[in-house]
Amino acid sequence: MSDLVPLSSSAPFRETAGRWLAAFGRALDRVWLATLAVVAVLTVLAPAQVWPSVTFTAEALWTILPFLLASVGVAAYTKASGLDRQIARATSGHPARVITLAALFGALSPFCSCGVVPIIAALLAAGVPLAPVMAFWLASPLMDPEMFLLMLAVFGWPLTLAKTASAIGIGLLGGWVTQALVHRGGLTDALRPGVAPTGCAARKTLRAEPVVWRVWQEPDRRRSFAATSRDTGLFLLKWLTLAFLVESLMLAYLPAEAIGAWLGGDAWWAVPLAALVGIPAYLNGYAAVPTVAGLIDLGMVPAAGLAFMLAGGVTSIPAAMAVFPLVRRPVFALYVALGLGGALAAGLSYQAVHPIP
Repeated sequence: MSDLVPLSSSAPFRETAGRWLAAFGRALDRVWLATLAVVAVLTVLAPAQVWPSVTFTAEALWTILPFLLASVGVAAYTKASGLDRQIARATSGHPARVITLAALFGALSPFCSCGVVPIIAALLAAGVPLAPVMAFWLASPLMDPEMFLLMLAVFGWPLTLAKTASAIGIGLLGGWVTQALVHRGGLTDALRPGVAPTGCAARKTLRAEPVVWRVWQEPDRRRSFAATSRDTGLFLLKWLTLAFLVESLMLAYLPAEAIGAWLGGDAWWAVPLAALVGIPAYLNGYAAVPTVAGLIDLGMVPAAGLAFMLAGGVTSIPAAMAVFPLVRRPVFALYVALGLGGALAAGLSYQAVHPIP
């Protein structure tokens, strides 16, 4: 009995174990548990699909990683340096000019629909008006210089220029519609509670304060940069992991040949259906180019291909799942409606200009 450890001496061990269990419980929140649940269900019902889905998710995360790191770093730096306040002050007036510049810059920026999320969160938290943020948000995932060159090589000038003009047009449409709603008193607080300061707390950031470019020289700003990077990165990682896992199942059980058959010919419903199908079936912007080229070869009309790329770029599963926990439901609903409506209008317009022979 003399070799037994007294109960009181195990208290530090229990405290340490309790802290680790608490941290583990916080890490395994509902999103991670949902991801594990999907894998568990697959293991039981479709074991052959487990490894393809896991590898698809890992490859998708790896492909998007540079954009996520860049966007998280930009968002963290703008907050730590105080640059977000200056951006908010610069965009607080002249709605027409600001919305136009936001749409143009969004169409030229290299950020994808998921990678732009932390930047959007930082801008909204700093008090940037929702209208130019929405314009940038909608236009950004639809076109960038690399995608322009890729589309030009695959599709030629007509469809490439149409998608470029549509990206800018959807951004402008989203900005002006949002501005009208805000002007009438709607959408006062865009971010969900707890994501970042909103309302009065956000408006306080409009005070003129100097920008500290060398954030690494001040301990408080270094901590702010590290904390923002960690929180934003983990937030996106968990939601995108689940989103890409779900997307892998959509792609596995929704074959491209079937999509080409549904969207082929000159049926009136080809373009609207393409916009709706783009939500679950869409890949990332670069992977969508060869996919849509193959669908067009299978019979999809080019106008439907345009609607598919536009709607999917804004409202794809990864993008929607990354946006949903960030903003309030009315803002999310407006974001999806503008993406779908803009894609539908662009597809129908292209079909009217380039009718099927």
